[in-house]
Amino acid sequence: MALAHEIDYKIQGDDMQLVEIELDPRESVIAEAGAMTYMDQGIEMETIFGDGSQRSNQGGFMGKLMGAGKRVLTGESLFMTVFTNTWNDKKHVSFAAPYPGKIIPMDLTEYQGKIICQKDAFLCAAKGVSVGIEFQKKLGVGFFGGEGFIMQKLEGDGLAFVHAGGTVIEKELMPGETLKIDTGCLVALTKDVSYNIEYVGKIKSAFFGGEGLFFATVSGPGKVWIQSLPFSRLADRMLSAVRGVPGGKSKGEGSVLDVLGGLGNLFDGD
Repeated sequence: MALAHEIDYKIQGDDMQLVEIELDPRESVIAEAGAMTYMDQGIEMETIFGDGSQRSNQGGFMGKLMGAGKRVLTGESLFMTVFTNTWNDKKHVSFAAPYPGKIIPMDLTEYQGKIICQKDAFLCAAKGVSVGIEFQKKLGVGFFGGEGFIMQKLEGDGLAFVHAGGTVIEKELMPGETLKIDTGCLVALTKDVSYNIEYVGKIKSAFFGGEGLFFATVSGPGKVWIQSLPFSRLADRMLSAVRGVPGGKSKGEGSVLDVLGGLGNLFDGD
């Protein structure tokens, strides 16, 4: 018996996408706060603790409190929003990605009931899908991975939607097949894919190559989703552009290139 609500959807747009969810009477969808774009009359919003899953509800207040606590650990809000169709005919509610890119629909039944993704990639899901945390077992992943020590896990038997920046590439990895990915470009992976952080290896490449000190290594079997424009890279380009504007100040992040670039400030009055 399915626990998640069986929702229908349509993705609209190209580079600035939104997903329109069609809800039958008394069906619900959960979403991050602030993701909603528009909704029909008859859709009611409710702010909740936790993730809105059946598992969270069965635990009573403590279950909801634990669900909310897990969300705090992933850097998200304490609350989620549930949108429910309270009328007797089909109604629609839509959610938009927060920056240019793609929305990826994932039927969790096709991936053994679980997907692991970046902690800020989740957009919305059918009510009944659990949005939890996934602890990385290796400290190297935690300290040096672009996604951090804690990632999100989406579990259940319903539809979930994640968003990614730029173009999204799906890679199917065979058993033992390995792929090296920029840490910020890894969006999501299936439960059987092993994931680690690896040092670039060469001092010259690490400090002057501009690609960072570490990259992610993923090994099959399983599927991974890769984004061409992680938000961190987009923000970095925007910051670089602001630095070139008269009156703009450098906000050095502490990399070697920032340090070298900062030497010039000694001679220009900064």
